[in-house]
Amino acid sequence: MSFLKRLFTWWNGSTFGTNLMIGRRGEKIGEDDFGNIYYEEKKETYDGRKRRWVTYTGYADASRVPAAWQGWLTHTSELPPTEDGYKIHAWEKEHIPNMTGTLHAYKPKGSLDRGGDRQKVAADYEAWSPDA
Repeated sequence: MSFLKRLFTWWNGSTFGTNLMIGRRGEKIGEDDFGNIYYEEKKETYDGRKRRWVTYTGYADASRVPAAWQGWLTHTSELPPTEDGYKIHAWEKEHIPNMTGTLHAYKPKGSLDRGGDRQKVAADYEAWSPDA
């Protein structure tokens, strides 16, 4: 079953087409703490830049890319975090993937998922009624 998943689905790691592209056109640049692997094309494209991409371990979710690698992927920084001596500042929080749609999603007080009850506040909207 694992073979068929990798053959036909892009959301369960890299497909065979991606692996062929990596072998022919790309070279591995580095890996992050989540196990995602980052690649860069060997030749420059028409705009003079090398194409960069990531293959995810497990479910493909762009929010699983840490900020340092995101900067490299989008050509904001020329050197990857493994080469430029990137250090996490004391004020930076640890990277957390987007949890929307999961059991760990943020549900503020008063949301429908938490029962929908909240206290009334002065700024609450009151619908217009022609009888009032």
